[in-house]
Amino acid sequence: MTHAGNRTVGPAASPAGPSLHGDVVAMAPPADIPESVVNLADGSEVTIRVLRGDDAELDRQFIRKLSPESRGMRVLGQIREPGEALIRKLTQLDFRRDMAFIALSNEGGITHAVGVSRYSLAPDGESCECAVTVADAWQGKGLGTILMRDLIDIARRRGIHSMFSIDARGNVRMQKLARDLGFTRERDPADPAQVIHRLAL
Repeated sequence: MTHAGNRTVGPAASPAGPSLHGDVVAMAPPADIPESVVNLADGSEVTIRVLRGDDAELDRQFIRKLSPESRGMRVLGQIREPGEALIRKLTQLDFRRDMAFIALSNEGGITHAVGVSRYSLAPDGESCECAVTVADAWQGKGLGTILMRDLIDIARRRGIHSMFSIDARGNVRMQKLARDLGFTRERDPADPAQVIHRLAL
């Protein structure tokens, strides 16, 4: 994973393998994706690593703290209190088809999730749908770009041919991010309120 900015790479995650969490089978993160520490544009520091099954509470608090506007820009809509089923779906990943990165900040000795990027392999097996969400207070610092570049890098390494994102037409931040990363933009024929961003890998 390479990109502009200062990054310190830590040890890789533990070897992949299934483990049981209740009635959901979760896989351990792939061993070839190391944790890293990144300095953002304003000098703040975050740790970026693969999102794990035991990040459920971090992800729940992350969603709770998003503004209604930020939630509305993603599939979370106006959800204020994410239910258990949604949290399981977001954190119990099949890493053969899915990938997600979480950005963590340590403030006052407490770890907070401040950004998440993810993709899921499409039924064609050659493309994937992606999404990125950054906490309101952390927007404009380059974190979304870093999270997406890491996601793009992994998708390429896995032989995925293209990536797409379905976004609200009024999501100006995502439009700029997609443009900066080289995505094309088109109207969603199924919903005039949405656009589709695409990137050939």
